[in-house]
Amino acid sequence: MRWSVLLAVWLGAHGAVAAPRAGLEELLRTGDIVLHTSRSRQSQFIQAATESPLSHVGMVEVTPQGAWVVEAVQPVQRVPFSKWKARGVKGHILVLRPKELNDTQRQQAVASAKAHLGKPYDWRFGWGDEAMYCSELVHKAYARSAGVEYGKMERLGSLKVAGLEKPMRERYGGKVPMDLELVTPASLAVDTRLEVVHSDFPSVR
Repeated sequence: MRWSVLLAVWLGAHGAVAAPRAGLEELLRTGDIVLHTSRSRQSQFIQAATESPLSHVGMVEVTPQGAWVVEAVQPVQRVPFSKWKARGVKGHILVLRPKELNDTQRQQAVASAKAHLGKPYDWRFGWGDEAMYCSELVHKAYARSAGVEYGKMERLGSLKVAGLEKPMRERYGGKVPMDLELVTPASLAVDTRLEVVHSDFPSVR
């Protein structure tokens, strides 16, 4: 038996053979930030308010079993990258990578995000830890593990919310908290401390 075959058999027996990754997955690294245009009902409102096609964001974790995405939906979960990508409109995504952080720091950020697995989605975009929305999860993961706050905090009232009064009243009931501070997928997308690894959205930057 050839040595290459023997090595493959030995590695397989010890669980060390990595799942093959093709195409875009080969470019991914743990800690990458991935964004796409969600098909959810609220996506169109997020796009209008932020003037950006990017309405959902998650964090990549690369393992021997393949690439995964940690994301805040209902609930916060970890899904295969291929499944996450397919959920976006036309399968288009933006992949960003922190410029100044090393592998260990990016891995720690993903671990910080995974600490919230199972928590409910925060439909009201609050800033507490009892529930999470997508860009909040990414922002907090890097802020708490590496001390870097990607994206920026913005007042709800400072976004392009004219014409969105009805869906906002449905969400908040009565008075809409225009002074609410939140971080959006769009603000992460344009943060120049994050380098573009791949983009199907040439107009974003």
